[in-house]
Amino acid sequence: MWNDTAVTRKLGIVYPIVQGPFGGGLSSTQLAATVSNAGGLGSFGAHHLAPEKMAPLVAELRALTDRPFAINLWVSAQDEAASSFSRAEYAMHMARLKPYFDELELVPPEFPTKFGENFDDQIEALIEASPPVFSFVFGIPSSRVLDACRSRGILTVGTVTTADEAAQMESAGVDVIVATGLEAGGHRVSFLKTAEESLTGTFALIPLVRAAAPKTPLIAAGGIMHGQGIAAALTLGADAAQLGTALLACNESAASTPHREALFAAKPGSTVLTRMFSGRLARGLRNRYVEEMTQYADAAPYPVQGWMTGSFKAEAIKRGRADLISLWAGQGVSLLKHHVASELFADLVAQTSEAFARVHSAGSGRTV
Repeated sequence: MWNDTAVTRKLGIVYPIVQGPFGGGLSSTQLAATVSNAGGLGSFGAHHLAPEKMAPLVAELRALTDRPFAINLWVSAQDEAASSFSRAEYAMHMARLKPYFDELELVPPEFPTKFGENFDDQIEALIEASPPVFSFVFGIPSSRVLDACRSRGILTVGTVTTADEAAQMESAGVDVIVATGLEAGGHRVSFLKTAEESLTGTFALIPLVRAAAPKTPLIAAGGIMHGQGIAAALTLGADAAQLGTALLACNESAASTPHREALFAAKPGSTVLTRMFSGRLARGLRNRYVEEMTQYADAAPYPVQGWMTGSFKAEAIKRGRADLISLWAGQGVSLLKHHVASELFADLVAQTSEAFARVHSAGSGRTV
C-alpha cells in the first residue's frame, strides 16, 4: 500500500501526509489535532511563543489527540544584523511604515526591549514538555539538543532547501528530513546560503535530497495541493508529503478571515517572494503593501521587520484590510477547494489512492 512508508513507520502515523507548521499565530491546536486524528502528522508553529507557553501547548494537544504531533521552532531566531540594530535604524524603517499606522489610526510603537523569542530558551522548555515530534527550520540544533531529544524519545524533523543542507542534516542524525521547494508558501528556510540562492523547485529537489541524504526518511513540501501531488512526490522518492496552504485555508486554522478569503479568491500567478513583512524571504499573495514596499531596496532584519509590521497587523485584520497584512500562500493556491480539514484529508487519501490505482491499471494494460 502507498501509505506504508519509511516516514509513516518512523513517526507512527497512518498516512504519509504532514501538516506544514504555520508560524506567527496561524497555527491552531484544533487543526493539528484534526490532522493527527485523521492519521497524518499535525503540526503547530510555536516560534513566536514564550518558553513558558510550551508546556501548556503540548498538554493541550495531548488532550485533543492520542496520535503523534509536531511542535515547530526556528533554530535561527534572529538575523545577525538584528543584534546591533540601533534606534536610528529603527526610526528610519518605522518612518517607511508610518503611513500605514496613520491609516489605521495607530501610534507607531517605541523601540522595544526585545523583538522576539530566544530559541535556546524555547528549546529547553520544549524538551521538558516532550512532544512526540520536534520539527525545526532555519538550521540544525546543536548535538546537545538532538541528544536530549533522543534521550526523551522525541523524534526530530529538520527542513532543508538544498542538497548540501540535506547532507548536513543527515550527518547530524536527524530522524526525518523535509525538502521544501520554492513553490511553498511562507518563509524560505535556507541556512547554508541565502534564500535567493536556494530556490529549487520541489520536484527537482526531491531526487537531489534523496541522493544527498539516502539514509534518512524524506518528506516533500512545496506546491502540493492534492492527492495527485502526493502520489507524484512519493513516486519521485519522497516518503511523505507536507501540505501547508491547503490546510491553512481550512476553517480549523488560525488564519484570519481576510487571509482565508484572499486565499480562496487568489488567481494563478498571484504569489510573490518578499522580505518586507518579516525581514526574511517568504512567499505570499501580492497585495497593496507588497507593491508599495518594493520601492525600498532592503527591509529591517528579522525579527525586527516582523515586529514592526506585526504592530499594525491586529488592527488591519480587525478592519478586514487584507491589503495590509501578510497573506502567506504557496504557488498552487488557486487550486484550493476545501474549507473543512477532515474533508480535505479524506479527499487527499482518496485522490492519492486513485492516482496509484490509475498508474497500476495503465501499467498492467500495456502490451509488448
